[in-house]
Amino acid sequence: MSSGEPGVHTPEASGAADPHPPSAPTPRAAEVSAGRKPITPGPARRSPADPVKALMHRHRELCERAVDPLEIAAGLEAHGVTDRTAVRFRHRDVFSLAEEMYARVPRDGETPPQPMVEQAPRACADWTLLTLLPGALCAATVAGIRLTDGQSRLVVALVGFLAVSLAMRAALSRGPLGIPERAPTTGTSTWTYWLLAYAALGDGLLTAAVTGGPHALPTGAADAPWPMATAPVLALALSCAPAAWAAHLFAARARRKLTVSRGLEDFAAAVRPLLLGTFAVYLCALTALSALSGAVLDEPSAHPQVIALGALLFLARLLTIHGFTHAPAVVLTATATAQATALAAAFASRLPGCGFLTAPVEALVGLWGAGGIQTLSCGICALALLIHGFRKLTRASAHAQAEDPC
Repeated sequence: MSSGEPGVHTPEASGAADPHPPSAPTPRAAEVSAGRKPITPGPARRSPADPVKALMHRHRELCERAVDPLEIAAGLEAHGVTDRTAVRFRHRDVFSLAEEMYARVPRDGETPPQPMVEQAPRACADWTLLTLLPGALCAATVAGIRLTDGQSRLVVALVGFLAVSLAMRAALSRGPLGIPERAPTTGTSTWTYWLLAYAALGDGLLTAAVTGGPHALPTGAADAPWPMATAPVLALALSCAPAAWAAHLFAARARRKLTVSRGLEDFAAAVRPLLLGTFAVYLCALTALSALSGAVLDEPSAHPQVIALGALLFLARLLTIHGFTHAPAVVLTATATAQATALAAAFASRLPGCGFLTAPVEALVGLWGAGGIQTLSCGICALALLIHGFRKLTRASAHAQAEDPC
């Protein structure tokens, strides 16, 4: 049909616009035609939850009781948070993350209590005198043993042993050598007393056991059939004061490096030479005291045994006062067990058919003397504690608590 036929109307012919023009397909229609599920419009998508807030909720108790950001950083490091982990929380290291967590914790009083400056010298003098007391009492006991004889010598030895034990307990109860409240108690005192007793009587007993003795009890004299070595015990008792000062300097310097470090690796790298230097200072002081004690008492020098035992006891105490008590307990127990096994093997070889038990002991005694057992057992265990200390004492969590004022 042509456009001029009647009854046919087109937009061009009529000149009127279509009231319902065809519109372009909507996005929803495009999705339906494509077979996809239509997306319901809603609010804008939110960003993930605040990761630092979630971390604070996880360590809420640590953040609330912390007195400074360093304590939070040490606590996070103890829970396995490293500098690499802190990057996920948009921080360059754990210290920066701890500073934000500390700032975001609500507190009633923002000003911490100021330390009492007047009590600092008195506290320092207290533990200084306590650490000097074991050496003084041990020197008095050794003098009493040298000046007495018979029954009175035994009484002096027992009274002196009790006095030195109480003085040592007092010196280890407070000050730089005191165990903090957060550290669990361990039963290392028994093994420590055993090691000190072996230092005085063990070498003489082992020598007598290998040669078929002993035939009498120790009399306290150096030339007796069962000789007693007093110089090593005196040197170890006198070294209590240098050990306390070395531990104090290590804690103070490590705390200072903790305040200026900006990363866990930086702190560990700064504390490693400090730990090695502290250990070397104590060994130098112990060597000098050992030489002085041997010269004054006119006894043979036992420097290897004294140095090995002193290194073992110092490292065990240093780990204990910083909260690491398991490894010292295990190592001291292993050392005492090794020495007791050597003595037991020497005596058990006298049983019929058990002569082979003393072969290793006789070989060590013939090679290095009776002191070789003590030197070898204490030296190996001290090396193990030193390696363990390089791992534990270089962590920020080991220095979270401030030491006593001095």
